[in-house]
Amino acid sequence: MIRVIIVGTGSMAREHVAAYSKIPDVQVVGGVDPNAEALAAFCATHDIPNAFNSVEAAVEWGGFDAASNVTPDQIHHRTTLPLLAAGKHVLCEKPLASNQTDAAEMANAAAKAGVINMVNLSYRNVPALEEAAKLVAAGEIGGVRHFEASYLQSWLTQSLWGDWREEAQWLWRLSSAHGSMGVLGDVGVHILDYVCHAIGANADHVSCRLKTFPKAPGDKIADYALDANDSMAMHLTLANGAMGVIHASRFASGHINDLSLRIYGTLGGLDVQFINFESSLKIAKGKDLQTGTWRPVAAPDIPSNYVRFLDAIRAGKPVQPDFAHGATLQRVLDLAVLSSQRNCADQSI
Repeated sequence: MIRVIIVGTGSMAREHVAAYSKIPDVQVVGGVDPNAEALAAFCATHDIPNAFNSVEAAVEWGGFDAASNVTPDQIHHRTTLPLLAAGKHVLCEKPLASNQTDAAEMANAAAKAGVINMVNLSYRNVPALEEAAKLVAAGEIGGVRHFEASYLQSWLTQSLWGDWREEAQWLWRLSSAHGSMGVLGDVGVHILDYVCHAIGANADHVSCRLKTFPKAPGDKIADYALDANDSMAMHLTLANGAMGVIHASRFASGHINDLSLRIYGTLGGLDVQFINFESSLKIAKGKDLQTGTWRPVAAPDIPSNYVRFLDAIRAGKPVQPDFAHGATLQRVLDLAVLSSQRNCADQSI
């Protein structure tokens, strides 16, 4: 039996508990949150036997093997380090930290502790993405030369998930003072990982423009200054020489939560889609290049991040995406911010 605690009790915490409840030989044994009322409600709702007001209190108790860290971005660093120091395995929400210095410290601490460490980049759960990565690695489309990718949401123009003007679970994502890196940190990290994982190469140069749009009188609601970026447009080159563009927005009206990636190689192309929570993959190669014909490719189901995290603990073997990868992505995000501040100046990773 693997005993897990959940650090943080917000909306994502519920998803982690639900995922663990479906996996055999796993028990969520504790919840952690300094907000006593939220903590009590969370533990009662999910029948979690132990409640702690800090990570340090949970570590002192010690009756767990692993932790899921679902705190806000800027708190990942200070809540993860005590867990690593105590020799606990950690699955941390993305982005790994709010800056590359903190992310690197977390990656180094995890390596020193010798524990299983993983970043919950949830779109690694998309079958079409994993199959695309295998096809690229096998040389099915030749050398990759160009790509285009997008992550499009519309929760600033519709209320499917609730009214962002009134609910703290959304408002904090719009405010840098509350730990948000805006659309860049929230979804940009996902589409960046989507590209790098599928193509099998990390970024080596980035140029980026970030944009924050007016959303309320004085750009403020209650104590939330709405200054975090709402849209991003990024140009990337990768270590393998490929180049392309990524864009993301929360103002993409008509898109609920859609990811798209097209990869163009010397022998063919791939079209990877995750639209309306459905995954699909197409390929064009060989004679089909003469007619622009794209054919569907079957993409088998794959284990979730939660399953792979727990399997890695049982096997005592590392799992991807790990904290080192998370720190690599964080450096790109930090340099994207710098690029935007410098009028889209190219930044070397």
